[in-house]
Amino acid sequence: MARLYVVRHGNTFDKGDTVTRVGARTDLTLSVSGQEQAQKLAAHFSGTPFSAALCSTLTRTRQTAREILGERTDSPALLIAPFLTEIDYGPDENQPEDIVAARLGPALEAWDRDGTPPPGWLVDPGLIRAGWRALLARTASLPETANALVVTSNGIARFLPDMVDKVPEGIDRKLKTGAWGELLVTGSGSQLLSWNQRP
Repeated sequence: MARLYVVRHGNTFDKGDTVTRVGARTDLTLSVSGQEQAQKLAAHFSGTPFSAALCSTLTRTRQTAREILGERTDSPALLIAPFLTEIDYGPDENQPEDIVAARLGPALEAWDRDGTPPPGWLVDPGLIRAGWRALLARTASLPETANALVVTSNGIARFLPDMVDKVPEGIDRKLKTGAWGELLVTGSGSQLLSWNQRP
């Protein structure tokens, strides 16, 4: 059975920075702490040979993925999968988190709880779930010993558990920066083994 590792990119803000809601239209690089997170991820996965590697169009995901893949000489080419690109937060794009929370109120809680998009956000949950469904099907066709790497953002990763056959109860659908989830994928189904793991 193939293993799929879904990683969220490292931080784009450091301590003391004004944290804003960064989506598809804000292509930030990793911050100093984000680079450190990527290096820790690379060290953790240095013993894992990957057969396939995908990330989004955004710089922060490409930097994180390349850091991980750079640990080994047998790493595959990094492919870009547009569906992995973070969502567009509409009027809340690049706005400070306290302002976003004040504007949205309970709508932000619904997003965190079950992935219901707040008003004004440009996101199609059905399309994202379809992307994950297709990716799981492709992973199932890999050799049994294969490992696949995916680096994406929180707004995309949070929909993956919806498409997995077996998921631990009570998981927080938000994937933290520099964290990953591990899945077993076969032709007969998928299982989420862990979520929000950090090195």
